[in-house]
Amino acid sequence: MSATDPAGDGGVVGALEEHLLGEAPWLTQQQVAERAGVSLETANELWHLLGFAHVADDEAAFTSADVRALELTDDLIRLGILSHERQDGLVRTWGRSFARLADWQVALLASVAAEIGADPGEGMLAISDEALPRVEELQTYVWRRHLLSAGSRLLAEQATGPSSMLAVCFVDIVGYTSRSRTLTDRELVSWLESFETTVLGLTVDRGGRIIKNIGDELLIVADTPEAMADIALELTRRGADPDDPFPAVRAGIAYGEVVTRLGDVFGPVVNIAARLTSVARPNAVLVDLGAYEALTGRDHQDDDTDEDAPDQTGGYRLRRLRRISVKGYSRLKVWSLQPA
Repeated sequence: MSATDPAGDGGVVGALEEHLLGEAPWLTQQQVAERAGVSLETANELWHLLGFAHVADDEAAFTSADVRALELTDDLIRLGILSHERQDGLVRTWGRSFARLADWQVALLASVAAEIGADPGEGMLAISDEALPRVEELQTYVWRRHLLSAGSRLLAEQATGPSSMLAVCFVDIVGYTSRSRTLTDRELVSWLESFETTVLGLTVDRGGRIIKNIGDELLIVADTPEAMADIALELTRRGADPDDPFPAVRAGIAYGEVVTRLGDVFGPVVNIAARLTSVARPNAVLVDLGAYEALTGRDHQDDDTDEDAPDQTGGYRLRRLRRISVKGYSRLKVWSLQPA
């Protein structure tokens, strides 16, 4: 490293920084706060909620774009859109979501640069001139489309308050740990991306939506238990096919009242679905009492019998299993779900 190249990268990071932010950083955090008309405490709080690291008081790490971001945030607060409670949740969600998106996009640009034989840093800088404006415009389009979809769901559910009846499912890759040890980092990423892409297509086609991925597990919701049952059964069917590259999976479905907040779901129904997945066998789908009653259209008699004769309804066959005890739930009623 040298005085003219403090990062030791030939100035690539500085050039990329100036290119993406519109100008080279020249403001300290105090100067940014003063220009935006907000307190330094508020500016630092928002910076940290977005997931960015602490910056020294005298470090010129900010640009006019940071001033504008604080001004816009302050406008939303004054308009009553962002109360302090909403501000924390929304900004934190932005930080997490865009951090993951940025990691993926940088990896994509770097791989494209490698394919054309360019240095990763200089290649990304060159490619960004052509790619980033289009990516930014496409992101805005996707965001607006999802706003429309979320708004439509909210209007349909507003009579029930912040909670709604949803089918919740966790899908877990069987043997993920052992398989991941045999793959390079690039192969593992490619494998997981292929898995998520396949699940996304199957889910959307059947009326469900993916909430998030947690390691090798996906959290999916659907408005009806029938839609969720179709999704889970198709995923396990593909996973059980030796000629299909899709990995073996297991799934747990629960149905009932779920609290929705900032694109995530919470409550006992979510917890039960996770617990069922953890005890399901490979290529199996387990459902809870709520899903069973919704799929069959009848109440289950509360008796001491551990196993019943299989119920067949519509396109499903449900066989009651022995009650299970999992973390937080003792003697949970559970059924195995199979195609009729």
